[in-house]
Amino acid sequence: MRIEHVHFYVEDAKAWRDWFVSVLAFEVVDDYMLPPYPLEQKEKHTCTQVVKSGSICFVLSSPLNFTSPVAEFLRHHPPGVADVALAVEDIQDIMERAHNNGAKILQPISEYYWNGFDIKSSKIKAWGSLSHTLIETHSSTPTTLPLPLVNIDHVVLNVPTGELENAVAWYEKILGFQPQQMFNIQTEYSGLHSRVMISDCGGVQLPINQPATGNSQIQEFLDFNQGAGVQHIALGSLNLIETIALFRSRDLPFLVVPQTYYEKLVTRPGFPLSLSEIDAICQQEILVDWQQDNPGALLLQIFTQPIFGQPTFFFEFIERRNLAKGFGEGNFRALFEAIEREQLKRR
Repeated sequence: MRIEHVHFYVEDAKAWRDWFVSVLAFEVVDDYMLPPYPLEQKEKHTCTQVVKSGSICFVLSSPLNFTSPVAEFLRHHPPGVADVALAVEDIQDIMERAHNNGAKILQPISEYYWNGFDIKSSKIKAWGSLSHTLIETHSSTPTTLPLPLVNIDHVVLNVPTGELENAVAWYEKILGFQPQQMFNIQTEYSGLHSRVMISDCGGVQLPINQPATGNSQIQEFLDFNQGAGVQHIALGSLNLIETIALFRSRDLPFLVVPQTYYEKLVTRPGFPLSLSEIDAICQQEILVDWQQDNPGALLLQIFTQPIFGQPTFFFEFIERRNLAKGFGEGNFRALFEAIEREQLKRR
């Protein structure tokens, strides 16, 4: 299993297409494998654009009139992720499990022909207003080129208090995900509980968060989003320092990391970086984490400000050196504290 594409519902698909191209160096795709819609109906109510970078594919849709499903989504939520499409090996098996476990089927399996390939597609309702399109095809995964961003590393889902275990069970029963890590973060002001779910063979990573306190930044997301939803998507880079320098030159705003973070970082046991490299990382305000038993496996991460204006969806950029796996608790906590500082500014 892997992420085939992520579908954003936005107010102006063409404007966001241009943003992804000019800021994040994506390319526009004119011919893309989407589930079959009547062309004349799609053109009447919805504008759809597609952008790609490496194996990352984002579908951007905006309403042309009130009959568009995008218009209905935007009446209840700010712009954001409506669907995470998953490439699967056996769509029939997943749909049978979905039916047997009470999942809501939004679209039954349909078959169509695209660009020389036979494709099967269906859609199931996930958490909140999120859905998963399931796509079974024998087309090859796009080649990952040396671009600023090359792959989707993980997708983060926020759910209301009391729903974490149910969401974990849903992804286990329906899609065969398994728990990988657990985090319980508590600061002076607030906290969260998190379970990291991973698909069979590790192709999809899905951390699921719920607030631990009523003033948590997870709760703030849920309030502004009016329910559960995707809080952020992590995009992989082969050279994060160069990538972030490029994005900063294009005026992409990031969460601020205090200098005290780096002062503490260099005192941690097993600090694995040279002074010149930590200076470059500090200049770009990138977070760094490692495990003491494997300091060469570095996890470099950085987070944007919310891109849609409200404190809901943002991007993470990540580099995994020497096959670093999972999520470092130090970076996880640093992210939570960075978002918390922005939250305090809004009070």
